[in-house]
Amino acid sequence: MRLIFAGTPDVAVPSLEALLASDHEVVAVLTRPDAPAGRGRRTVASPVAVRAEEAGIETLRPGRLADPDVVRRLAGLAPDCAPVVAYGGMVPPAALGVPTHGWLNLHFSLLPAWRGAAPVQHVILHGDEVTGASVFALEEGLDTGPVYGVMTEQVRPRDTSGDLLGRLAVTGAGLLVATLDGIARGELVAQAQSADGISHAPKLTVEQARVGWSRPAYAVDRGVRACTPAPGAWTTLRGERLGLGPVEPVGPTDLAPGQVRVTRREVLVGAGDGQAVRLGEVRPAGKRAMAAPDWARGLRDLDGTTLGS
Repeated sequence: MRLIFAGTPDVAVPSLEALLASDHEVVAVLTRPDAPAGRGRRTVASPVAVRAEEAGIETLRPGRLADPDVVRRLAGLAPDCAPVVAYGGMVPPAALGVPTHGWLNLHFSLLPAWRGAAPVQHVILHGDEVTGASVFALEEGLDTGPVYGVMTEQVRPRDTSGDLLGRLAVTGAGLLVATLDGIARGELVAQAQSADGISHAPKLTVEQARVGWSRPAYAVDRGVRACTPAPGAWTTLRGERLGLGPVEPVGPTDLAPGQVRVTRREVLVGAGDGQAVRLGEVRPAGKRAMAAPDWARGLRDLDGTTLGS
């Protein structure tokens, strides 16, 4: 089939690679416009745009996908189907009918669970043990279209959202190609999503990434892993922001919520259920990330201090 692939970040690149290696023809790539990135805020192309240009594929970067000229250009490419992976924008009604077989979205959850922008983060945050990916037909509703196929993935006890998303990006790419193969052969019919088990996964904000030390240790652990690498968990120390990498619950403690205990080998912090967590990597404001014990050795009077106060 002739395909227009729509995607933007790193997580979409495995799907593009899989499509390039398949029997289908990627005639164009649709991605978000170049944007500032990194500490220098230099304008750069998206990871998908970079890979598409390396492959010599026409790359479209519209500011507005609903622009009539953009819709006409998409129609002029005569696509049979348009697979989507983390494009970063809604497909307008005017464009939905352009491909013969519609737009297919690879979504990183078992729909109808975790519809929305941040399914993997919410899987970690809520302690789900199993998740997966779904390929469904785009329609005007948010992740509500009928599903062509799913695959499952076990959530590992110490997974961050980055870890889990990395695995789903690879296995989901295989599901996407298999779905397109089945559609091309006329073997697949999409099934309506269940009305039961619907949940929503809005994007996590920076404020939501702030650690609440009054919460149980398991919730602190899940929250930090859900926000790793983005938007990045954090707390405060003496009024300054302190970024946190994954922490580890270590058992009962006499520490108050947020209270710090420093030993030669570890830095512990009390949680709200009488348990403690061990800090892993920390990132002081304006500095590089470092192991918590190394950070602690460079500070005075850290022992007994309360984080987040």
